[in-house]
Formats: sequence, C-alpha cells, structure tokens
Amino acid sequence: MKNYGNYIDGQWVPPVSGLHIETENPFTRKTWATIARSGPEDVERAVAAASAAFEQGPWSRMSASARGKLLWRMGDLLEANVERLALMETSDNGRTLSDMRGIVRALADNFRYFAGLADKVEGAVPPIEKADYFNYTRHEPYGVVAAITPWNSPLLLVVWKLAPGLAAGCTFVIKPHEVASVGTLELAALFGEAGFPDGVVNVVTGTGAEVGEALVSHPKVRKIAFTGGDVAGRAIYQSAARDFKPVTLELGGKSPNIVFDDANLDNAAKGSVLGMFNTSGQACIACSRVLVQDSIYDAFIEKLIAHTAVARLGDPTDPATEMGPMGCRQHFDKVMGYLDIARDEGATVLLGGTAARRPGLEGGYFVEPTILGDVSNTMRVAREEIFGPIMAVIRFKDEADAIAIANDSDYGLGAGVWTENMRRAIRVAHQLAAGSVYVNSYRVVSYMSPFGGYKSSGLGRENGVEAIREYLQTKSVWFSLNETAPPPFGKPYG
Repeated sequence: MKNYGNYIDGQWVPPVSGLHIETENPFTRKTWATIARSGPEDVERAVAAASAAFEQGPWSRMSASARGKLLWRMGDLLEANVERLALMETSDNGRTLSDMRGIVRALADNFRYFAGLADKVEGAVPPIEKADYFNYTRHEPYGVVAAITPWNSPLLLVVWKLAPGLAAGCTFVIKPHEVASVGTLELAALFGEAGFPDGVVNVVTGTGAEVGEALVSHPKVRKIAFTGGDVAGRAIYQSAARDFKPVTLELGGKSPNIVFDDANLDNAAKGSVLGMFNTSGQACIACSRVLVQDSIYDAFIEKLIAHTAVARLGDPTDPATEMGPMGCRQHFDKVMGYLDIARDEGATVLLGGTAARRPGLEGGYFVEPTILGDVSNTMRVAREEIFGPIMAVIRFKDEADAIAIANDSDYGLGAGVWTENMRRAIRVAHQLAAGSVYVNSYRVVSYMSPFGGYKSSGLGRENGVEAIREYLQTKSVWFSLNETAPPPFGKPYG
C-alpha cells in the first residue's frame, strides 16, 4: 500500500497536519492507498509555487511553441503509462479497467490537440475609426487556476482542464476528490518527467471543507475550473464572485433521451442502455430520463429490458465485466435511497430495483441496473440527479409534448433524439435546452468539440477551440501616431 503526500513545486510533500485519508477500493472495500489530509497551509504552499512559476519562473518566459512541445511530450508519456494509470483509476472508483484504458489513451490525444493549438492563439488589429492611433489585441493567461475534480472520472476531467489551460500559459493547483485522488497524483508526477518547470502543476488532496474552500478563496487564484454537483458548484460560484474570478462549471445533468415512434427501436434501446448503464449511471451526461412515445411504449420497454438484463456486473479489472460498483459507500447509500423514493412516489420497478447480490459481488457496492416505469416528470426520480444505474422512463404524446417534458428540468447538459425523420431531428435538436444533443446516438465526446451545459448544468465549455479561450483574457494595446500630444483641453477627447 502506497502512502501519498501532496505534489507541490515538483516534489512530494507531506501534509502539515501529518494526517492521511484512507482510499478504499469500492469492489473489495479494502484500503489500497492513503492520501494526504491537507489544510489551508498546504494550499498556501501550492498556490505560492504556482504563482511563482507563472510570474517569475521559466514558464512565464516560455514561448507558446515551447509549451506545445511539452504538452506533446505529455501525450507520449500518458500513452506509455496507460495500464498503470487505468488500474489506479479502477482501484479508486470502480470504473471498469477496459473503459479506463480507452479513456487514458484518448487523453494522450487530448494533450496533443492542445499542443498544436498552443501557438495558434492570435490577437487582432482592429480597423479602428481613429486615424491617429494604432490598436492591437492580445490574449493573455489568467494565471493560477484552481482545478477541482470529482471522483467518477478524475483523470478525464482534470486533463480536460489542464490541456487547454497549460496551452494558454496558466499554472495549476489541483484538488481531486478525496475518494479518488491517486491517479491525479501520479499524473502530476509525469509533468516533471515531461520537462515542465516545477510549480506549473501542483496537487493538494483533502476534503472540500479543508482544502477546496481555501483554494477557491485564495487571492492569488485567478480562475476556477470545477466539475461536480450543482450544490458545490453554486457555492464555488458565490465564493468566486466576491473577487470577480471567472469560473468554468461543469455540473450535473438529468438528460432526456427522446424515442419517437418512427425510430429504429432496437438501436434506440441499445443507445439508451449504453448512455445510461455503461458507467453504472455515474456520468453527468447519462440519459437518466428516457422519453418514449405512447404508441411504441410497450414494444420499446421490452427491448430496453432485454438489452439491460444481460449486463455483466463484476470485478472491474475483469475484461468481461460491463458494469462496476458505485464509487464509494456514501454514494451507494444515496442511490439505494432513491429506489425507496421511487416506490414511494408510485413508480413501477420494471427491472432491478435492489442492491446486486449476484455471486462474486458480495464485497462491492453494487446496484442492479434499474428501469422505472409509470414515471411522471414531477417525481424526484425524474428531476434530481441520482448518479447511479436508475433509468426513469416517461411517456409522451407528440413532438411538442416531448420537447416540453425534456426542457422541463433545472438541468441542460445533454439530450438524445431517436427518429428516422431528419427534418424532425434537426427541428427538435434546435429546440432542446442542452449543451450537447445526440441524434440516433448517445454519450459521444471528443477533445475537438465543446462540452458543457445550459441552466444548472454549468457555465463555460471544455474541449475544442472554445476551451482554451476559457483560460485567456483579452488586452487592448493603443499607440498614438501623433508627433505632438493633443492639448488636454479645448477639443473632444479622442
């Protein structure tokens, strides 16, 4: 079992408190590592390192092309460490190893994409109306960024912040969730191996109350990038507002997946299962509300159950496993509580509805993939993010009804549309209040395309060209072309 300190200024540093937090494997329920239980003093040290690297160190003097070369090297190192990092993520949060291998490989290309973008950030020379002045604009990094990530996909979500932010020229202090920090710590150490200057990437572990609050409110932190629940997101947004810090918030979802009566029902059923149960429901983009047109409801439910019932739950390191456990005991209890809420509200359990008690699962935090029928959009199971393998199926009458139900949500992260009518697909996609809309597919992401939400699903975008803009501020520079300064009084300014 490995005991981790914080990663600050290129070194492993023990927490000031001397305390550690045990990291539990959600499949075995055994401690497999410990991480530092840090506090404000550790945050102070990490922010000081990141601030010095930005303001004084070689990072601030490095060209954009040189930053790009380092990011490309990180892509190579990530590719060389796929198995090791993937296994750490699986041990931390129970995601299947096969899934994590694919994610880590994709993250290598994420670094390479932003490596190429680093020296493509260009200012402009506006054709201003003042003949006696020359003006140009430039885009400059904010400085120290606080990156705060959740437990369900730590490496994926921290790289979505690091790659564009580093390409822009920012430095980072990362606070991973205390349930799943090991992969992020090991990733941070690779930055030193890649040749990044000390202090550019730092990691401080611990709880939100002891680390997160101190990091968000620190005066030298000039930008916050957070992925997590909407309750924590609101608190961070309010704290950041006191110092006018810009934020990127990727929050929760209660995404609708709309199946029209002309859809290929088998494809729609498979897409719904993939979009919901592939991650055991522990994904913000999961299609946890499936909206089905009345005329095909029974036929679709039959196919949905058939494709879901065959899911293989088990050891996440086993290549045959398709669904892993809940990420921790606290989350398992929350998900099980929603099953009670569903029954109390009058929903019908069409499949699952219990903790998984299959042979070989006795030690883990497993929940059977669950499909709920007779759900109305006013029920809590249709309005609140459960973040577990519980799908709520809701009937609708026609296109207008489907759009009204889909948009009747506090969230707006994703949405799906299943139809063979492309006019309808485009029409509906344009009316859905969601940051990502999938047509005859679901849960597709790319480092080349922006990702983010509407309404309570967040602010700003990650991935794509838009992501690097989240870490840059625009400066306007003016030159006078006058040989003699104009008189301060006697004529209109300018």
